[in-house]
Amino acid sequence: MGTPSILHLQIDPRSGFPVYRQMMDQIKYYIASGTLKAGDQLPSIRELAQMLAVNPTTVVKAYSELQGESVIEIRHGKGAFITESALRIPLRERDQTLRRLARQLVVESKQMGAPKDLVMRVVKEQLDEIHGDHEQFKDRRVP
Repeated sequence: MGTPSILHLQIDPRSGFPVYRQMMDQIKYYIASGTLKAGDQLPSIRELAQMLAVNPTTVVKAYSELQGESVIEIRHGKGAFITESALRIPLRERDQTLRRLARQLVVESKQMGAPKDLVMRVVKEQLDEIHGDHEQFKDRRVP
């Protein structure tokens, strides 16, 4: 399998989150959304560092953390690949990630002056749109 052409990571220096963490969260998002599947190859460290204009050691840290969480497998000389186990996110980690993303949304929407009802409506629309197309978002327990 190859790298999906729709993999576009974006770094927000104002987010308050470390760059490597932003990369990790976005890769996990692509997995959860079904964009990245088991066996898909991620860009090389050099390619991703150039794409994002970051130091290659930042990509190494993100990839190392993802490997430590069994999200990716690094095959020396071949690259980084999404693992089967990446499709199973532990409930505690999912909860923490959702809370972090929700907080980021709330902070940014407040800075924009968006009313609460608009934020809630947009989130509900997105949930309905995604849940209608992707059954993998149902609550599932990991052994």
